[in-house]
Amino acid sequence: MIGVFDSGVGGLTVLRALVAELPAEQFVYLGDTARLPYGTKSAETVVRYALQASEALAAFRLKCLVIACNTASAVALPAVRARIASVPVIGVIEPGAEAACAASRSGHIAVIATEGTVRGGAYQQAILRRRHAAQVTAVPAPLFVALAEEGLCEGPIAAAVAHHYLDPLFAAAGRIDTLVLGCTHFPMLAGAIRGVVGARIGIVDSAQTTARHVRQALEQAGIAATGGEGGVRLLATDAPQRFARVGARFLARPIAPDEVTLIDL
Repeated sequence: MIGVFDSGVGGLTVLRALVAELPAEQFVYLGDTARLPYGTKSAETVVRYALQASEALAAFRLKCLVIACNTASAVALPAVRARIASVPVIGVIEPGAEAACAASRSGHIAVIATEGTVRGGAYQQAILRRRHAAQVTAVPAPLFVALAEEGLCEGPIAAAVAHHYLDPLFAAAGRIDTLVLGCTHFPMLAGAIRGVVGARIGIVDSAQTTARHVRQALEQAGIAATGGEGGVRLLATDAPQRFARVGARFLARPIAPDEVTLIDL
């Protein structure tokens, strides 16, 4: 069983990529919908929430734990690894940073994320560890989260918000050639974002890069499932009906409300 958690439904983009990359695996996903968003919380609070979510998932006898939340990955990964020490714990920051460094020709990389992720500087630090001369510009784009959850991923509203965030970013740093989608909600708006930045900018989706990283980690450890039928179990800490309704867009398949188990952390 592979555990995956996020503050809400955004991490379902990571789960979707994981299922596509590892179709024979069993997954259990926890959305902490009672306490979202994590991106506006203090680092201390995010660490506490992440540890509680991790411990709840550890009861499923995991072979791997994925922190499918950029904010939690940014501030809580060391604490979770220390607490859940018996299995690999993988966040979304490091795979995204690695992919960005590989994709960028000029070394000028932009990151859009939540306020908490940008403020913590995790992407900036992860990129600079790999590419010391990189120029990294990170800006918060919180309205993208609301648009993704409301299903307003295309059309004039999505385009206007994309212009609002991206036009000043690319005007101020004209040599940017790579853009990191540093929030799991943001792949839902990839079309609107592409429409603003154009074809020449490489877009790094941390969901896909994380899924590939997990597959490689499982194969290297010799614990990847080699056959059989995979499956997904869904948990939420509040409002399972809303989780099912909104999450269906992120998972790209219908979710029946009775598929979502309500739990208390």
